[in-house]
Amino acid sequence: MIEPRPHQATAGGADSPSSADIRRWRQYLADERAEAAVYRDLASHRKGEEREILLALAEAEGRHEAHWLELLGDEVGKPRRADFRTRALGLLARRFGSVFVLALAQRAEARSPYEEDLDATPTMAADERIHEEVVRGLAARGRNRLSGTFRAAVFGANDGLVSNLSLVLGISASGVANNVVLLTGLAGLLAGALSMGAGEYVSVRSQRELLEASTPGSHTHTVLPQLDLDANELALVYRARGMEPAAAEAHAAEVLGRPLPDVADVPSVVEVDEHEAIGTGLGAAVSSFCFFGSGAVIPVLPYLFGLSGLTAVVVAAVLVGLTLLATGATVGLLSGASPVKRGLRQLAIGYGAAAVTYLLGLLLGTGTV
Repeated sequence: MIEPRPHQATAGGADSPSSADIRRWRQYLADERAEAAVYRDLASHRKGEEREILLALAEAEGRHEAHWLELLGDEVGKPRRADFRTRALGLLARRFGSVFVLALAQRAEARSPYEEDLDATPTMAADERIHEEVVRGLAARGRNRLSGTFRAAVFGANDGLVSNLSLVLGISASGVANNVVLLTGLAGLLAGALSMGAGEYVSVRSQRELLEASTPGSHTHTVLPQLDLDANELALVYRARGMEPAAAEAHAAEVLGRPLPDVADVPSVVEVDEHEAIGTGLGAAVSSFCFFGSGAVIPVLPYLFGLSGLTAVVVAAVLVGLTLLATGATVGLLSGASPVKRGLRQLAIGYGAAAVTYLLGLLLGTGTV
């Protein structure tokens, strides 16, 4: 049983909680039950250790539920609905159980009011902080499992949106004919998509080659029996990988004392970025090409459908703005940050770049839109 804080059993007095206290406790009770259900739903989509961790979190929320039940006593009343955020999180957990839901759960744990509420115990407040870190760790696992092609897709689409909107608005503001704006937009789409695809292919291939060059040679263990035990040059291998001299000497002595040891048994201190290590260069290139193109085509759509002048500019800006909000929110969810803030930041950056080129088009153009 979780004991209340010793200096204050209830906010309204030990024997007579106020109606406001009862309402607050009932809401806490509903939220704890809903959060426990979220973790159970997330666990149903997972196996092994992650499932066990999520079920343990659900059990911890059950202990918090028991605290509010004890304080309420006969005043439990009818079950209440959890707050909107928790209910929305539960719906997503039942339907998807993805890294996005974990990122939202992480933010929900960070908003716990227990540190300021005297009717919650210090243990409960500490639990919520630890839960935030546990969920952060689980979300980080999910982010690491996302392939390089997914990352290329999100950022490729955003690059296509901003670069081609800027290009189209700048050319449109110069006063050229509608067909010229359309042709320019399509050319920018193709050129940018090819450039992104080629760049991503080179980047991923180069990274994989660097990782392969850092991998210990598989043949090295065959020379160990011939090493000079007094010189112990094997220790140099471990020191080169980042071990302290004393630790390197000790481990080398241990390895040399085993039959046919493998020199690759000590992990390198070089961290491998799973975003780069997973996925092929060709997959990343195709993904970048397609998603840059899908982003870059949006500013061109009004001109493809025959709009022109200021109408086409406004429609293109609105379409791109909505898409920037969506991609920014996606990045925010993946990073565990506020999707609203990330979306608005993405929108401000995109519109800022487009506004600069539009003004340049007005200044340097042959006419007005």
